[in-house]
Amino acid sequence: MRWIVVAALVAACGRAAPATEAAPAPAIASPAADAATSYAGRPIAPTMSYLGAGWLDRDDRIERERPDDVVAALRLKPGMVVADIGAGSGYFSVRLARAVGPSGVVIATDVQPEMLALITKRMATTGLANIEPRLVKPDDAGLAPGSIDLALLVDVYHELADPAAILRGVRAALKPGGRLVLVEYRAEDPDVPIKPEHTMTLAQIRAELGPLGFRELEDLEFLPDQRIVIFTPAP
Repeated sequence: MRWIVVAALVAACGRAAPATEAAPAPAIASPAADAATSYAGRPIAPTMSYLGAGWLDRDDRIERERPDDVVAALRLKPGMVVADIGAGSGYFSVRLARAVGPSGVVIATDVQPEMLALITKRMATTGLANIEPRLVKPDDAGLAPGSIDLALLVDVYHELADPAAILRGVRAALKPGGRLVLVEYRAEDPDVPIKPEHTMTLAQIRAELGPLGFRELEDLEFLPDQRIVIFTPAP
């Protein structure tokens, strides 16, 4: 029966896409009855369920999202501490772990213990020991103050149930000169093959992050469907 449930969720999440385009996000979990449904005038997208975690490792992700190029653009150094927020199955966590080396640490957070189990399995497969899976709450980043050099959210920010609470925690957790990096699907492009609630415009990102205490450093537009926006805490 599980494959029927997953198939139904995949069909419900996004519009169909040509084979050459990124597939729509699958398998989503319904938000709690008392959860907020919007933030700053935009709908909060439902969090993807662990039942659809296979989509995070889809074959075309290398081509469409260029994860190695994304990590390279972050200019990470050995020994850094990086938080992979909403890490899912650990697709980016392992790449971050290699970039910071054995002396560095990747804190891979997620609100679903099943996702953390997938990360633990991936750690065993890759032999990487510098990833720390961490279960967090929807309104708590779960990061100690002054503990990280960089926080990465890949297709996650638009799903945060409480963006203000999470980014307050991230801001406090960043060391001096630390960076917050958002990777989001471009809402300005009508050809991006995903539901609108899973996209954001650059103007939206800037309008939300500024009041939350962040200053933009850089906007990178080299990905086919997404953009990378880098921030640092404002004075």
